[in-house]
Amino acid sequence: MMIFNLRQVAAAAAIAIALSSSAAATPVQGSLGSTSTGSVQVSATIPASVRIYGLTDFSFGTLDPGTAASLAKNVCVWSNTSTKGYSITASGDGGGSGTGFKLSNSSSTLDYGVEWAGSSSQSSGTALTAATLAGGFTSTATSPTCASSPTTTASLIVKFSTAQMQAAAGSNTAYTGTLTLVVAPE
Repeated sequence: MMIFNLRQVAAAAAIAIALSSSAAATPVQGSLGSTSTGSVQVSATIPASVRIYGLTDFSFGTLDPGTAASLAKNVCVWSNTSTKGYSITASGDGGGSGTGFKLSNSSSTLDYGVEWAGSSSQSSGTALTAATLAGGFTSTATSPTCASSPTTTASLIVKFSTAQMQAAAGSNTAYTGTLTLVVAPE
């Protein structure tokens, strides 16, 4: 019985020594005197973060099925990684990959295309596939809301080809849908 208790005490002591030696630094207490100096360790962690900001709705109005249509909007993406890198994944109301970018009305659907450019004021960019990550982009934003220059850092482009418009049923009811954009730090 006594040997068991000694082994238990020895194991606990070994664990305590291991834990104390793995600690980074211990506080240094000041001594009594006319001045006293002590020190402590300070540590903090900043996780990799991103933010997409400045999004506005796309309203095309009435489209001509004989003429391709495109609309680009400037947005802000901020990243705090050492490279300021980020990736983007887009999804629409059509579900999974491939044909996931769809608008609908009460009776029909209308496919559309989405592109992303890693700089502002672009009319074309990398074609996105629904629910598929596109990476390798770099932000120039200095704040998460682009409150100071630059105020935008990327372009979101929505396009309708003539084939997409001609495949949709004509209607007086607008086609609508939601495009969801997910940015992640790289």
